[in-house]
Order: sequence, then structure tokens, then C-alpha cells
Amino acid sequence: MTVTAQSTDLFGAALRGEFCEVVGDGAAAFQLPVARWCGAADRSDRALLRHCRGATLDVGCGPGRMVEHLARAGRAALGIDVSPEAVASTVRRGAAAILRDVHAPLPAEGRWETVLLADGNIGIGGDPRRLLARVAGLLAPGGRVVVDLAPPGAGVRTDRVRLRTTAATSEPFAWSTVSVDAIDSLARAAGFVEVRRYCSGGRWFAVAVKAA
Repeated sequence: MTVTAQSTDLFGAALRGEFCEVVGDGAAAFQLPVARWCGAADRSDRALLRHCRGATLDVGCGPGRMVEHLARAGRAALGIDVSPEAVASTVRRGAAAILRDVHAPLPAEGRWETVLLADGNIGIGGDPRRLLARVAGLLAPGGRVVVDLAPPGAGVRTDRVRLRTTAATSEPFAWSTVSVDAIDSLARAAGFVEVRRYCSGGRWFAVAVKAA
């Protein structure tokens, strides 16, 4: 018998060490890279984080390695996540995090200098254009979003996916992927005036800057 559970509950179980994979109609199943997320920021993470400026909001912070790295460097940083386990993990690392959806009211709206969308979190909600427009509203004039992206050629794709453990499967939810060569038009439609693209160690990402 298949047991249905909330995706946040299954993500929390994954952070506690349970097997968890992403399944969907459009692609092969893959296991969540939880061990990497629960570790320290690695070289490719640090390449991404070098582009963060000033007070940084990490959207979908997971277990908090990015927020921890920024905090240890003396930077003002806050993580948000919809998973209680993720927020608790981030706080245990000595970093700041709150339980919050990105589309809910947030601290310091319109004053963040950087918003971070790491680990594929451009996919949150299955609507990259809406997410980037929300991010633009969170940023101060001249602020930036630093966003992880898929390799060139993948375009923009939205699928209905589920999380699955050995004990349960979540309800389906929308998740998007955006390739590095597809970010420009999305970012500019959301109000960003400059987009710079990067590749470091096989990791593709971009920095989009809001008008000053």
C-alpha cells in the first residue's frame, strides 16, 4: 500500500538520513544529494558565494551550509525554508534561519543586497518568472540574485514531481529547471537589468542585477 505524505515531511526525513528520491513523469528518478547538502560548503559552493554582496537571503536554505559559510565569514545572512527540519539544522550550525515560504511576508523586504537561489531552487513553485519577480521585490535597488542553473541547452522545463522514501510518497508538486542560456529573458522580464553567467567546476550559475 502506498502511503501519501507531505513533501516537507519527506524532505525532513531525508535530512535525518532516510533514503529519499525525486520521481516524476518526465525524467528518471534520482536520489536527493542530502549528504552534500548537510556537509560544509565545497569549492563550487564557495565560487557561487563569492558573488554574494552584503546582507544575503538564502531562499530554500535546506540544512544551511550556505548560510553557515556566510555567517562564518562575518556576513549578515538569513536562511528561509518550508521544512522545519531544514530550519532546525541551519540553526544548529549557528546560522540564522526562519520557517517561511518565499511568497509569504519576509523580514527586510526591499532591503536585501543579495538573494541566493542555490541547489536548483529557481525551481521553487514551478514558475521561475513569478519567483524572480518576487526576488526582485525583496532586493534593494542595485541588489542581485545569485542563481544556480542547469547546463546550456535544457531551456525552461516544469514537471510534476514527487518525493519518495521507502515508506511513503508525497503528493505531486511543480518544479522547474532553467538552463544558463535561458535565464536572460526570464530575469529581464522580472525587472533585472544585467545578467552575467558563469561556470565553475562544471557548475553553471548566473548573477542578475536589479536597477539601482
